[in-house]
Amino acid sequence: MTLFPYPEEFIAYLAEYFGSRDYFECHEWMEALWKKEKGKPQENCWLVLVRVAVAQYHARRGNSAGAYKLLAKAAREVDPAAMDGIGLDGRRLAGVLRDRLAAWGGPNGVAYSDLELPITDPELLRLARQAASARGWAWGAPGDQVARELIDRHALRDRAEVIDARAAAAREKAQEREKRRHTSEDDA
Repeated sequence: MTLFPYPEEFIAYLAEYFGSRDYFECHEWMEALWKKEKGKPQENCWLVLVRVAVAQYHARRGNSAGAYKLLAKAAREVDPAAMDGIGLDGRRLAGVLRDRLAAWGGPNGVAYSDLELPITDPELLRLARQAASARGWAWGAPGDQVARELIDRHALRDRAEVIDARAAAAREKAQEREKRRHTSEDDA
């Protein structure tokens, strides 16, 4: 039994992962889905896929320690049965992650190469390929031949939205603290 209909964020993740090879954008899509699906059965699947994308991003940029650490976490946390439920071959994925870690042998052995996610559901594959094609991306394009701006995406992006969101969260937290302080003073 697979998850259907598939979340649009998952389709976009796969289109980016196999099409543009923009692992930073993969991370963005999957992190949004992971946050939206907190507490749901697929939550761990989304987190593992976030970690796989970020590990690939780090490996391609030469951040060996970050790549190894995240891929090791993904390998430890992958639940094959749950991955089967989202249209991936969970056992094969677990094996691919273990094999990649073994090939690296540790952080000093990290070298970028494409890591293929084993899609088993033909409908999921069709939807993801269609999404990639609609954006003009060739499915399975080599990830080591992408533009420099994709490799250094985090350093080149506009962070204004992130900074604004963090400032808003800090203001909200300060207001909550102030409310609690006033409530405890009123109770005294």
